[in-house]
Amino acid sequence: MPEALAGLRREGSGGSLGAGGKYAGLGLQFVASILLFLYAGQWLDRRFGTAPLFLYLGVFTGAGAAFYSMYRMLMADQRRDERERRKDR
Repeated sequence: MPEALAGLRREGSGGSLGAGGKYAGLGLQFVASILLFLYAGQWLDRRFGTAPLFLYLGVFTGAGAAFYSMYRMLMADQRRDERERRKDR
């Protein structure tokens, strides 16, 4: 590992670089969820002639699902960090 990156690594975890990649992936998941539901809403609107009803529903459903997923991941990380802190005492 290059010396400049050696300080970013923590013992027993993925380190800062691993956490950064994890949260970057979370951002990509957020965008992908919104886009998937947006396109599904557009398709439904074209199919049933209800523009823009399903488009809006799709965007808000995708955003809600993405926020929920992000919340679950962040809470799981927080619980894991708290357990590690208690274990280190």
